[in-house]
Amino acid sequence: MLALLYKEINSFFSSLTGYIVIFIFLLSNGLFLWVFPSEFNVIDSGYASIEPLFALAPWIFLFLVPAVTMRLFADEQRSGTIELLLTRPLTDLQIILAKYLAGLLLVLFSLLPTLIYYFSVVQLSDSTGIDHGATLGSYIGLFFLAAIYVAIGVFASATTENQIIAFLSALFLSFFLYVGFEMIASFSVWQNINDLVINLGINEHYKSMSRGVIDTRDMLYFLSIITLFIGLSKTVLESRKW
Repeated sequence: MLALLYKEINSFFSSLTGYIVIFIFLLSNGLFLWVFPSEFNVIDSGYASIEPLFALAPWIFLFLVPAVTMRLFADEQRSGTIELLLTRPLTDLQIILAKYLAGLLLVLFSLLPTLIYYFSVVQLSDSTGIDHGATLGSYIGLFFLAAIYVAIGVFASATTENQIIAFLSALFLSFFLYVGFEMIASFSVWQNINDLVINLGINEHYKSMSRGVIDTRDMLYFLSIITLFIGLSKTVLESRKW
């Protein structure tokens, strides 16, 4: 499994894929946080906070993560190497986890440099300082949010040999889980259970963690969704043997 994980990580960085993803993520956030005059601009806001980063990043990851994961299984199926991969002395779950962890590590590599933004705001802040607890919670929440995106991307890639279809499927599923339930809850027909419907979506749990409160219910939600899509990916792979 470790050999496959290393192979997947190496494939990201032996080509331009990994570097492009990290560069686009940092550039997009950097321009909105420090250059473009807008509500997201840290300097213009006058507050010692990098909350705009955590408002923007889920939307940027919404496009970048599917772009990373679309090739994980789709390319193997298109080239015919999936059969060779499945004959290795690895279980289907180990193969999925290796590809999943490779995608997740790439997300982590893109997040780590944003700590520069955090330390910059700390240096620019006055004596009241930045809310470190909320910032830590936001980073944890953003990592878990991206982890769900990666799990969805792996599942979407496992269902097709067409990378464009895998990308669009992952994009739609991620978007729906992020804000789709909030849209559904806004309809009057759900007014009696709108809180329940909203809690089915990622954003409600992400916002909860962004307040600096690490609630076990939020953690359980994230882990459950990740497990669900990894399980679905395993079912798709196993279906090739039926």
